[in-house]
Amino acid sequence: MPLTFVKPGDMVKVKDIIGGGVVYKLLMEMGLNKGSKIKMIKNSSGPLIVAVGERRIAVGRGMAMKVMVM
Repeated sequence: MPLTFVKPGDMVKVKDIIGGGVVYKLLMEMGLNKGSKIKMIKNSSGPLIVAVGERRIAVGRGMAMKVMVM
């Protein structure tokens, strides 16, 4: 399922990233790699806020649709 479907407070693991090299590179630079465990902080209007370890990251909805989680 895409990252945009995750509810606040839920912990998920990145299963796959759909998209070309630029999208993949940007997400990896933010810490969203395959196998990363992330926690959804905010998923309402605007960008999503997720926690990767101790870091908080804002991810736009379009890019978040390319992050498949389980």
